[in-house]
Amino acid sequence: VKTYHSLRDQLGFNQDLPFTPDWSAAADFLMLIADHCLEHKPGSILECSSGLSTLILARCCQINQYGKVISLENGTEFAAKTRQQLEEFQLQDYASVIDAPLIEQTINGKIYSWYSLESLNIETIEMLVIDGPPGILQSQARYPALPLLADYFSESTTIFLDDAARDDEQFIIRSWQQQFPQLQHHYINNERGCSILTSVSQADEL
Repeated sequence: VKTYHSLRDQLGFNQDLPFTPDWSAAADFLMLIADHCLEHKPGSILECSSGLSTLILARCCQINQYGKVISLENGTEFAAKTRQQLEEFQLQDYASVIDAPLIEQTINGKIYSWYSLESLNIETIEMLVIDGPPGILQSQARYPALPLLADYFSESTTIFLDDAARDDEQFIIRSWQQQFPQLQHHYINNERGCSILTSVSQADEL
């Protein structure tokens, strides 16, 4: 069982990781995205939500000496806290947190409350980690991620959806697969469930 302490040791952090069991991503999910980042060395990583995962991915970029994390965060207090933690861990060169308030986004005639992309300055997304907005916000709260970000994807983009064991997230995955048939789905049965989406040409590598 992956724990936050084993994660700390494996990635060579010199201080304890700031985690809260109710809010932080599970340690096994964090290890999953860390392993991918260390192996594939993506240059541009986008996160929907910020927090401990931001520190983990920034540390992987530091180890790789390559890549940068950009996090979309709707909570100004959370954004400020993550920025402070990045500085405490001296990882601020490898990650930045964008204040991205939730705004009305209309997709296929339905209105969603999702991150503003007004301040997002990125050419391509090589790795996408979706751990927000909170599922309690509305039904299928995380669905807009792919329709609104697909223009930034390349053939090598890998997408990680956390909390994929939930019915809502499973519905989202089915919707995405219908809309983006070129993506292949791989489910990891970890603590909270993780869905990984890759282009069909890439799927054999997983």
